[in-house]
Formats: sequence, structure tokens, C-alpha cells
Amino acid sequence: MSHTHEHHHDHDHCCGHHDHHHHGEHGCCCGHHHQSHAHHIKSILTIRSYSGLSGDMILCGLLKMLDLPQEKIDELLINIYPAFKCILKLEKKEIQHISGWHSHIELPHEHEHRTLKDILEIIRTSDMSPEGAKRAEKTFTLLAQAEGSVHSIPFTEVHFHEVGALDSILDICLACELLSLLDPDQIVVSPLPIADGSIVCAHGVIPSPAPAVQMLLEGVAVRPIATKGETITPTAIALLKANEVQFDQWPSMTIEKTALVYGDKVFEGIPNGALFAFGHC
Repeated sequence: MSHTHEHHHDHDHCCGHHDHHHHGEHGCCCGHHHQSHAHHIKSILTIRSYSGLSGDMILCGLLKMLDLPQEKIDELLINIYPAFKCILKLEKKEIQHISGWHSHIELPHEHEHRTLKDILEIIRTSDMSPEGAKRAEKTFTLLAQAEGSVHSIPFTEVHFHEVGALDSILDICLACELLSLLDPDQIVVSPLPIADGSIVCAHGVIPSPAPAVQMLLEGVAVRPIATKGETITPTAIALLKANEVQFDQWPSMTIEKTALVYGDKVFEGIPNGALFAFGHC
């Protein structure tokens, strides 16, 4: 089920792919519920998506929020899967004269097809943190359920093929480890930009959003975007839903750090990238 198609992220595949916990109440001091401890300071991560989201964009944004040295990034990657050593680096990227960040990933060559059971076994035998592993298992299960529904097969029979499987393991497992390290009390994501059009993949030409994304859209706030084709990848939406983000406008918060991140594709005539911001309220 892996395939290639036009999109702004080389590292997600529309059919080959491919928790956040809240501390106390779900709201913040922005008009929602307060926790009983009146002086509790709540940490917030918000992601404002301009042209879409992919797994590698989420990775890039989380890495910038944590400001991890390259040695720590390599350590986390090796803990997930030894072949991931030294394959990810953050690079500066400029689109329309606006500077941002991009995660450059060189996946090792491998030709194995893996089921959900195979991938869960990799997670369980890895050196991931218990919390990161729990988030990753939940994300992969959601993704397999969506793909199984699309293809009318039990989710346990869904195969993640070749580079798509490694891609999923990297994006999902590392993102879940990074979320566990950042440990925000609340994650607020802007309504997701969704476009009509088509996506070219191994199965031929399929509609946008990709069928697996369609299966995961329930309960998600979306908005139109003036482009065509894939803007939200299956990996990205599975990560968001597994980590129980809220889809809403900007939260009330004091911002401590921000980062603009880009995927691989450049969209003409619209704002590109996604803004990550971390802070407290």
C-alpha cells in the first residue's frame, strides 16, 4: 500500500502509513475550566497550520520547541530503531522570502512489509520511554483502523510497505517521544486546511483528502484552502487525534518560543508552512 504522490512532504504516503494526556481539566485560563489549584500554571502548545501538516513538519516543530542538540536527537532515533542513526537534521528553509525550518530526513533502504502487529512489536522492544511508546501505539492503531476501513479489511491485516513503514515508524515514534518530553498540558491546533483535487499514488488517482484522512476527519475542525491536492497527510492527522488535541482558535497564553516550519512542497499564492508556539497561561 505504499506509493508516491504529489504532496509537500516526501515522508508521508496516502495509503502506506500510515497520547496526549491532559493534566486535570481540558481547558485553560482562556474561558474554560480551571483546575482546583488556582495558581497552577498550564503549559500550552499551539500549532497554526497555514498550508497543511505532515509527519515531518510535526517533528520539525516539536524539535524546535525543545531545542534539542543533535546528539540528543540521534540518541532518541537510535532508541526507536538502530537504523535511524544520523538520518534527521534540521535545516533552514526559505519560502517567499520568509525563513523557517525544515526536517531533512534520509531514510535507510529497506524492503520489508509490516503489519500493525510487527510495528507494535518494534515499539515494545525499543528503548522508547513508556509514555512515548503508549502514544505511538495509539497512533499506529488509529492509522491501521482508518486504512482497514478504506480497504474493507481487518485493521490487523493492514500492511505498511517498504519505505512507508520506516517513514511511519520514524515520524510517529519520534513525534510521540518529543511530545512526552515537551509534555504540554494542552495542545490547540488551528482548523485544518483541506483542499479538493486529487492525489497520485500507487493505487492510481485518488481524491483529496486521501481516504485514510477522510476516515479520521470526524470531530476535526477544518477550513477551505485555495489550492488543490493533499494538504494533510494520514500520519499528521493520526498523530493529532491520538494525542487528543483541541481544534480551535489561538488560546490565551504567554508565548515563550515559536518556530515556522515548512514541508517539501511549495504552495503558490497562499501562505506556506505551520507556526508552532509553546508557552503558558
